[in-house]
Order: sequence, then C-alpha cells, then structure tokens
Amino acid sequence: MPAIRRVYVTDQSIGCRLNRAMPPDLASRRRANFRKDIHLKQLDQRRLDELAAAAQQSPRLRMNANLHDVLEDPVQRLAIAMQPDTIIRPHRHRQTWELLTALRGRFVVLHFSGDGIVVDRVVLGEDCRVQETPAGQYHAVLSLDDGGVIFEVKQGPYRAFVPDDFAPGYRDDDAQRDATLNAWYLTAKVGDRLWR
Repeated sequence: MPAIRRVYVTDQSIGCRLNRAMPPDLASRRRANFRKDIHLKQLDQRRLDELAAAAQQSPRLRMNANLHDVLEDPVQRLAIAMQPDTIIRPHRHRQTWELLTALRGRFVVLHFSGDGIVVDRVVLGEDCRVQETPAGQYHAVLSLDDGGVIFEVKQGPYRAFVPDDFAPGYRDDDAQRDATLNAWYLTAKVGDRLWR
C-alpha cells in the first residue's frame, strides 16, 4: 500500500511544478483556475492585529472571528482576542470538549472540580501549546498580554450559555465587572478553592 503523502501548496510551488510539465501560459491558466476552486480561510498577522484592536474597543474587552460559516456548523472554530481585563467566568460546556491554543500572547487556563477546587493550571503560549478540556469540566481563562489571541475549537452547533453552565456564585453576568476574579486567576494554583 502506498504511503499517504501530504503536499502543502503555495503559488510559487504550483508555478514551479506546473512550469516544468507544461508551457507557461497553460501553467498560468491552471493556477488561476486552482485559486477560483478553493476558498481558504486564514488568520494572518493583519487580521490578528484588527481583531486585537477590536477587542480593545469592545465593552467586554474581547472579540472573536469565526472560521465556521454558520452557528449550526458541526465544528466551531474561532479566534478570540482577549485583553487582560476581560472577565471569563468559570463555566463548562456540557455538550462538547473544547480545544484551545494561543495564537498570540499567553493565557492562564484553570480547570476546576465541581466544588471549585483548581485541579489543573497551565499557561498556554508558555508551558503548554494546546489544551483540551473535556465536556462538562469547569474552566476559566485569563489573558496575560495585551493583544492576546486564543484559538478555540469545539463541537457545534453553537449553543448559548444558560445560567447552569456557570459555576455556583458566577451565574450572574455582573461578575463581568469584578476585576478581583482575574487577580484570583493570576495567582491561583492547584488545590486553591474558588467556590463551594
């Protein structure tokens, strides 16, 4: 059985490859047709800069860019720019796992037991590159850097949060205005308790 080969194609590599095998005008037409047939979704530095700037202007100090086309998509993929003062209340996703990776900056990710004890702490972008949270696991995120952008993948379709998705004591959105929560996240270590 032949080995599976992955080929990563750029305009330059297409041109070089096609120019060897066919006349330049035909290679050029093939390249043009190739570009029409695909729709690549990319997050370049300019887009990350725009997203970070939008987060700075947002009342919640965060902004997302969805790569999925519709909220019903079975796989939700999004970049989320977060300023250090944004508040992410401890929450869970009952129906899906969640995968996070830092595109820019560093993020504290805390995981909690059902009674509010920190069971895991990592810093994405520093001591960890990718973190997957199991379905139903309480967790929270803190951006450590201005202009930080995290990438999130989880199963769809999108489901809006309901009060029971948040940890006890954090079900009201007024917690968004409580900066002491971020200060707690910053110094929290495994074994510390946030709620009972």
